[in-house]
Amino acid sequence: MAFKNMQDLLIEELRDIYHAEKQMEKALPKLAKASLSDELRQCFETHREQTRGQIERLEQVFEKLDTRTRGKRCEAMEGLIDEAREIMEMGLPPEMLDAALIGAAQKAEHYEIASYGTVHAFAAAMGLQEVADLLQQTLDEEKETDRLLNDLAVNNINKKAIQAGGQSKAA
Repeated sequence: MAFKNMQDLLIEELRDIYHAEKQMEKALPKLAKASLSDELRQCFETHREQTRGQIERLEQVFEKLDTRTRGKRCEAMEGLIDEAREIMEMGLPPEMLDAALIGAAQKAEHYEIASYGTVHAFAAAMGLQEVADLLQQTLDEEKETDRLLNDLAVNNINKKAIQAGGQSKAA
């Protein structure tokens, strides 16, 4: 695609994140199913519902930009989801698997935070306030999900993984 202006760049980035969100919507039930912790499972299930809302919000953004809603293959999210799949196939003890799943989920969240931060900044700079506001809502949700995952890891999951034998002695 030849970019003529910032709106073209904005739309291209939105198409990338739209595809990324669609991939996450499909991956989150698998992460939830693989989780031992009820809290982690609930976090993944809740985020799937949020992701559906984020997809709808992106569709509103495309409408406000008077452009067709479609995704562009997001190889970054594909890679992050592939990593999560590999983690699930490693045969880790359940407590360690939960810790590893949180790490994989946070990588995806950080990608989304960076992506939404970028498109929000583009929209705000272009004076597209309604678009910027919609993107800010999603950016806030992604940051909150990352915070929840981090809190689960630090206050619960990582400790259980260590207690289950997930720490080696220093030489």
